[in-house]
Amino acid sequence: MNQSVIFTDQVYIETNQVKFVAQQQGMNINCYASFSIISQLCDKQVVSGSNAVSLFEQCRFDLEDQAEALIEQEAFSDSGDIVLA
Repeated sequence: MNQSVIFTDQVYIETNQVKFVAQQQGMNINCYASFSIISQLCDKQVVSGSNAVSLFEQCRFDLEDQAEALIEQEAFSDSGDIVLA
């Protein structure tokens, strides 16, 4: 794992996605995991606002690995975010 990318414990539920935060070289990078990608990684469980944090935590390491790979590839959205869809 590249130690230059660090993930905080911050997790926010948004409409149909979970926002989590990475830090690289002192800058915060907003990362978004869609409910559908969380569902895929959590054995196709239905994800909703009420269980999104719990399911996110179950597959957090996989999501962070995917986000880290996109950060290293500089695959940012137009708004400078990382989106896992």
